[in-house]
Amino acid sequence: MLTLYQFEDCPCCKTVRQKLSDMEMTYISVCVSPQHVERGAVRRVSGQSQVPVLVDGDTVLTDEQDIIPYLEGNYARGGARV
Repeated sequence: MLTLYQFEDCPCCKTVRQKLSDMEMTYISVCVSPQHVERGAVRRVSGQSQVPVLVDGDTVLTDEQDIIPYLEGNYARGGARV
C-alpha cells in the first residue's frame, strides 16, 4: 500500500495527489503540519521534513520530481504493478 505524507495547501503535494488520482491509485494519505518542526512522522520515514513523501514498501521518495516518474514507471492506471 502506498502512503503519501502531505499537507493540503502544498502545491507539490497537490501535483502528486493529482497524479495518483489520474492513475486511479489507492493510497493512504497522512496529513502533516505545514510547520517543519511538527513533522516528526515525516522525519522518521524519510530522514527529512520536506513533503511530499511517498512510501511504497521499502522505497521512500522525497520529491514530486522523483515520485511522478516512479509512479509512471512502476504502476499502470488503476494501481497494477508494471
